[in-house]
Amino acid sequence: MLETILLTLSCYLIGSLMFSFWLGKMKGLDVRNYGDSNPGAINAFKAGGWLIGIPGLFLDYLKGFLPVLFVTRNLGINDWRAVPIVIAPVLGHAFSPFLKFHGGKSIAVTFGIWSGLTLWECPTLLGITFLFLKFVLKIKNDAWVVLIGMGSLLIYILFRMPSLELFFIFGLNILILVIKHWRGLTLKK
Repeated sequence: MLETILLTLSCYLIGSLMFSFWLGKMKGLDVRNYGDSNPGAINAFKAGGWLIGIPGLFLDYLKGFLPVLFVTRNLGINDWRAVPIVIAPVLGHAFSPFLKFHGGKSIAVTFGIWSGLTLWECPTLLGITFLFLKFVLKIKNDAWVVLIGMGSLLIYILFRMPSLELFFIFGLNILILVIKHWRGLTLKK
């Protein structure tokens, strides 16, 4: 039990490192003054272009991927203990203590945790679904793209790799994404 608590807290703290925000600050920019005012990678792109956006996106992805990969593959934690540990980086990014518990929308970190859990399967499905929704169906509302894309992930998990642990991780992940995208989900603009 103590190991699970310590790993969960460690993963939360890793997730709460606001790389995109800090990279912007190093260039004299506050990424929260751009786009939708959150401190994530998309606003880092909007604030400073690819020089800030690419490293911010990559680091946000890695803070989900590396801890989850380490815990599941190296420590072999794949049972119920994995649920809080795996979701912790997403929670840390969404509610960072470094920014008074304000954070990003957790998309890159979500890709990271699912990469850590399934390597290429789930992030590839998510990426293809997001691209299809955005560029083929031309859905402009990013919040709906994220939630519909996550719906495809749920279907995939249920049929391809049914597991109560993955189902609970998915449920907590989607809950955080709904909270962080709530304003974009409303029909009124």
